[in-house]
This record gives sequence, structure tokens and C-alpha cells, in this order.
Amino acid sequence: MSLEQSAERSAPSVPETLDELLSPTWLTAALAPRFPGIRVTGVRPGPVVSRVATNASFHIECEGGVPEGLSPTLWGKGYFSEVGRQFRHTGRFEVSFYRHLAARSGVRTLTSVYADVDHETGHSAVITEDVLHQGAVFLDAASEYTPDLAAESLAQLAALHASGWGDPTVGTAEWLAPRLVSYTGHRGVREIRQNFESTVGAGVPVEVRNADRLFAAYEDVITGTADAEPWTVVHGDTHVGNLYLDGAGQPAFVDWQLVQRGPWYLDVGYHIASVLTVEDRRRTEKDLLRHYLDRLAAAGVDAPKWDEAWDGLRHGIVHGFYLWGITLKVDPAITATLLERLGTAAADHEVFAATPR
Repeated sequence: MSLEQSAERSAPSVPETLDELLSPTWLTAALAPRFPGIRVTGVRPGPVVSRVATNASFHIECEGGVPEGLSPTLWGKGYFSEVGRQFRHTGRFEVSFYRHLAARSGVRTLTSVYADVDHETGHSAVITEDVLHQGAVFLDAASEYTPDLAAESLAQLAALHASGWGDPTVGTAEWLAPRLVSYTGHRGVREIRQNFESTVGAGVPVEVRNADRLFAAYEDVITGTADAEPWTVVHGDTHVGNLYLDGAGQPAFVDWQLVQRGPWYLDVGYHIASVLTVEDRRRTEKDLLRHYLDRLAAAGVDAPKWDEAWDGLRHGIVHGFYLWGITLKVDPAITATLLERLGTAAADHEVFAATPR
């Protein structure tokens, strides 16, 4: 099975506004390829959460009833706000994931019923079933997340990674090209220093509270991952805020804007260091890493050896630490918690040991 270079356009055009997305006419055309004969006659808007992306819940009514296999309660996602329009280009990666990889990977995630991108404007939109109405709970850094849950979410990452491990179709897909270097182009030392010198970075251990050294360490990670093997498909942003617990209490991943080709440890080191408290991570990280490697092996992958895997973990920690070091537009309490967790993991693993002062 080949992976298309990018998601192909289909009628109708990607909506420019949330009002357009929520219109019966547009929804009828958007859902028709998946549900032939559908005619949406009414839309009842629900809660809207607008940060970088805008997420809106809504309920639809259809002529003759909602088609079998389609939930009447849906969730639309697009980049409709003034801030969001600056990040429209990131949406195409999530669209491509839902169109080409979500089902194939077997990873637990949202079920998409529409995903498209306008290659002229760069705008994208995704419609999924609204899992909140199925009992799901979305998480953030204030949510309790146990080592047992971490073991299950690592099993999900193992499923994702195993599905693309060394796959030549993954290696040639343009939209999966590595792009860590792009995260250093417009943000870097200035933003990290701003966080480290404020209360947001107060929990970062002093030995790693150095913006220049974190930036240099991340450049080393970028260099090291450029030709890293084995490579696979990575989520790219595996912090706890990109997880939800489904109706059965099982973790699932969302927000696939950073999906790309890369080494497994970018996801795993970042994940273990960000989802758990410092105490839980210190107590269980070796067992959790072994569990991940076991799940890879069970999926038929020639899993990395222990010493290689343990060393790789530190590079994933740097990846997460850097991403949160440059984060300015999130609730400061969330950023502070994740910087403390990731920074402490960075200190514990001596991630600056090979980086010049």
C-alpha cells in the first residue's frame, strides 16, 4: 500500500470559517463521499474551544435519520481564529495522517469522517466523532496519569511505530519528511530564556535551566536523527495533553500535527517524562521502557537492544523539553508542570553532558 504524497482535494472546498463548517449545506457535501445520499437538515452547535486550532462540537439532524455508522454528535477542527491562521500549514499533516495512516496503524485515536486540505490557502479541516458523548475524558498536565496507563499508551505507540518500522512507503511520503529543524527557525533561545527566567520555569533544576545549552542539545538531537535508523512514523508531540481516556478508560492519542518520520525514541522518551510525576517516572521508567520494547518485539519488530534504547530515551527527553521550552501560548500552569517534569528528567539523564557550555 502506498502513501499519497499529500491529501488530495475533494468537493466541497475546505471551509474558511466555523460558521461555514457548521452549515447544513457544507456538511452535506463534506459527508456525502463517506455516506452517499446523506442530507443534513439541521445543526445544533455545542461547546467551542479555540486556542491555536478551533475545536467545535455539534449535533446534526438528517433527512430520514442519521445514516448507519455515523454518530449524530461530531467534532470539527480547523484554524479559524486570527492566531490559528498563522499555523494553518501544520493542519495538512494531521489531515494526511487521518486519510492515509490512522486505520492502517491500528493506534487508538479519533475516528475521522472528513479530512481535507486546500493546497492553495493551506487551510485544513477535520471532522471526527465526538468521543465526549461516548464517555471520553480529555487530559492535561493536571490530570492523574498512572504508570499502568503509561504502559498502555506506550503499547499504543509501539503499535504505531511497528506499523511503519522501516516501511519504504513511509520513507518516500513527502508529508512525513522529518522537520525537527523547522522548530528552531522562528523560536529558540529567546523563548526558552523567557520561560526559564519566569515563574513558569521555576521548577526546572538549575543544572539544566540554561537556554543556550538546551538549544544546542536540541540541535544535536536534530543532527543525530537526520540519518537515524531504524526510523518509523512518530506522533511527535506525546505529552499528556494530547491524550484522552475513552469510555473504557483506555488512553488514545489526538493532535497529529507533528506526525513525521523519525526514530522511535522521540515519542517514547518525551512520553515517559511528560505523562508521569517525577516520582512515578523515576520509579518506573526502566520497566516502562522494557514494556515498550517487548510490545515492539511482539509486533514482529527487531527491537533496539537495551543499552541503545536507554541512550535513545535521553534524546526523546530533550525533544519534549525543547518543545515546552519554546511554548508561550499555553496556560502557564500547564507549561510549568511539563517543564518541571521534562527538566527534571533531563537533569536525571544528564542530557547536557555532551553539549558544550
